[in-house]
This record gives sequence, C-alpha cells and structure tokens, in this order.
Amino acid sequence: MANGKILRQLFRAGTMGDTDAFRRASEAVIEEERQKQHHLLANDLEQILYGGDINSRADSNIQRAHYDIPKDKERGLPLLDIRTPKRSLDEVILPPSSAASLEEILEENRRDDVLRSYGMKPATKVIFFGPPGCGKTLAAEVVAFELDRPLAIVRLDGLVSSFLGETAANLRKVFDFISQHSLVVLFDEFDAIGKERGDSGDHGELRRVVNAVLQMMDSYEGSSLIIAATNHEKILDSAIWRRFDESIEFPLPDVDQLLEILSLKLRGIRRQFDIDDKSVIQEFKGKSGADIERVIRRAAKRMILRGQEFLTIKELKSALVREDLRKF
Repeated sequence: MANGKILRQLFRAGTMGDTDAFRRASEAVIEEERQKQHHLLANDLEQILYGGDINSRADSNIQRAHYDIPKDKERGLPLLDIRTPKRSLDEVILPPSSAASLEEILEENRRDDVLRSYGMKPATKVIFFGPPGCGKTLAAEVVAFELDRPLAIVRLDGLVSSFLGETAANLRKVFDFISQHSLVVLFDEFDAIGKERGDSGDHGELRRVVNAVLQMMDSYEGSSLIIAATNHEKILDSAIWRRFDESIEFPLPDVDQLLEILSLKLRGIRRQFDIDDKSVIQEFKGKSGADIERVIRRAAKRMILRGQEFLTIKELKSALVREDLRKF
C-alpha cells in the first residue's frame, strides 16, 4: 500500500484536476510498488496510467515542455534537467542530527507562510557534504518529493564552458530561471564551481566563476530551494559556506544505520540469514549506502539466475568481492 504522503498527493491532485500533479503522484505509487517487488501490480498500474504508450511517461521530455530551459550559448546544451521526484523520506537513512536538520528544512519550506507572517524566511540555500554514495543526491530528490516540487538538476557539462566568461553567463541564466519557478534545484559536484580561490593551480577564469557564484547566492531571492552537494568540502572556498542557510553532513553509515539500510534494501528478499547477524554487519562496515545497494542487487541477481529460493551469505560475500574489485 502506498504511503500516506503519496495518497494525499494523489487525492488532492485528483480533486483539483491537476493533471501533472496526479501523474507525478501516480508514478510515485508505481515506483514504490516496484521497490516492494510487486512488479505485476506496478505493470498493471503503469498500463492504466499510460495506456499502450509507456514511452509517454512524465519524465524529463514532458517536463521540458512546461519550462523554457536555458541553454549554453556556444554548444546549445540545456543547463538543467527537470525530473519528477519519486523517492520518499523513508529511503533516506542518516545519523539523528543530520536527519533532524533535513526534517527542519522540510518543515520550514512546507510552512513558509507561517514564518513569513513573522518576518522570517525558510532555508532556501542548503549544502550537503560527505563521501560519495552516502545519499546526497537521493536526499535532494526526497526533498523535492516531500515538498511536491519538480527536481531541477544543474548540468555541469552544459554549465562549465571553456569560453572566457561563458560559465558565469550560464550561471546567471540558471539563477534567472530558478528565480521564476518553485523548484528544488540540485548543484551536484558543487566544488567544480566553488573551489577555493587561493588554490595556486587555479587560473583567473575559475576565480571569476567563484566570485560570480558568491554574488548570485547573495542576491538570490527566488522561491526555489537550492541544494549544493559535494564530496570534497575541504576544497570549497571558505566564503562559499557563509552563503548557505544550512549545511548537512552525509557520513558513511555506522552500525545502526547499516542495519536500517540492510533492512530497507533486503525488504521482500527471502534469505537464510538474519540482518542483525554480526558477521553480516562486519562485511558491510566502511561501505556507503550506494555500495550496499549495488552489492545486494548483484547478489539477488545471482540468486534469481541460479534458481535459488533464498539469498545466502555466500552470495553476499561473492558480491562484496566483486564490489571491491570494481574500485581498482
């Protein structure tokens, strides 16, 4: 059964006749059923929603029809991808302090009218930092889903240009665009445009880009929620940090979070071991959430293709070996 958040969105959209919101909520229901391994139900729902044309799903192509997305002048590349968020809050597993900060940001933006009535504003500029694979991009999608907004991902391949002054000009286009809409905007790999200006290896153009970022962050007054994400917080310019209302750390999971992640990722998979088995936990220490998801997916595939009824620790260990090898 879909969670309460999705069902409320679905009913609200249906009663208000909001076709786009209804489609987004319906897609979220389908995605949730797939994650529960209810593939037949998900296929039936998808068939009902799209009829015979599954390719008509409301993904980035349909979203672009609703927005005049800015492009890089020289190459014609779009500067953002607009996507329909499908992941909900129960999929983000964080330490208590980080989870509390994320909840506060959501509450502030859900109830921004209350804050504004007291002359205050919600947090609209947030930075996520931590090692790769620990949920920063996922959390940005979850924030968009929970706030019922489209997710706009800034494309670095379009944003960063080799032409003098063009990167700063592209940044201005992005900020002008997001100021006109209510989106959740993700600047992934933010260190590419926010690197410390004192780095001796940098050239003048990169310093100009960082200065442009600082100026645009200072002057930003739009309703979109900006999220920057970086795996390399130590190389960010010190002045960048002061431009954000909040910062949230996404560390590697500890034992408690490992148990939560394993419970989530192994849900619906029959297995011959307990999730809280110390030997199982030990195997995953030092792994990120993304690492764990890949390992479990690889092990589950082997179980299915071998015609086994249960997942065993042996398959997990084999998948872990493969995971370690892929990093070399």
